[in-house]
Amino acid sequence: MTPAQAPPAALTIAGSDSGGAAGLQADLRTFLTCGVHGLVAVTAVTVQNTLGVHGRSDVPADIVAGQIEAVAADMAVGAAKTGMLASAEIIGAVAEACDRANIGAGAEIPFVVDPVAASMHGHPLFDEAGLTALRDLLLPRATVLTPNLDEVRLLTGIEVSERAQMRAAAVELHALGPRYVLVKSGHLTADAECIDLLYDGSEFVELPGPRHDTMHTHGAGDTMAAALTAGLARGMSVVDAARFGKWFVGNAVAHSYPMGAKVGPVSAFWRLAEEDQQATG
Repeated sequence: MTPAQAPPAALTIAGSDSGGAAGLQADLRTFLTCGVHGLVAVTAVTVQNTLGVHGRSDVPADIVAGQIEAVAADMAVGAAKTGMLASAEIIGAVAEACDRANIGAGAEIPFVVDPVAASMHGHPLFDEAGLTALRDLLLPRATVLTPNLDEVRLLTGIEVSERAQMRAAAVELHALGPRYVLVKSGHLTADAECIDLLYDGSEFVELPGPRHDTMHTHGAGDTMAAALTAGLARGMSVVDAARFGKWFVGNAVAHSYPMGAKVGPVSAFWRLAEEDQQATG
């Protein structure tokens, strides 16, 4: 039997969510349903469920870096993304490992930085030193930066309360070094639409989408960034990959489901359901 051709591969550098809704679990689920082989560098293991984060153990920085370099040396990484990076030490190790692996803006492999700074329950995921390292070390290496509005405030001090303010925030973020900035508008809950904004330093591209009436949105940010990363791994331009990510997460939120006592996850299963329907006629 002739081996099948290998699919594109994407790397997630992220923490583990024991509830399976966010973190590397969301990334791998999204990669799979986007037709991309998932590679992993685990940064931390969290103890969490829908009620909150109850504990965490960080992976040693040299082990995080070693995971990145091991897969990059042996497998054709088409794109990479970050999630929770846990500490300034880990962020520094990730930056150096990505440089050695040719990952980042201006390098061969596109790099999506999802600046996860707090859990959806409001628990901080690193201290001020970690935030400074994120801003100084990773943002200049980012092909695409994908902050939500809480992360915009932490990185720039800008409090976005309406859609018009997203442009000023995108300009401030772009000045920190990323090639593209994708400001996500999911937290503007008073806005009838959910219009994200992509900025490359000269042009703004609006990414419109409906705002779904559901509380089950755990993992939405991870899922969008992962779908964008999958698009890049498949050879899409940044603009097309951002549109793909927006389309994917919109469907994932529309098909979200309850799981546990509080906020349930967005779903990647909608694509599998579509394929089942097509297969059965």
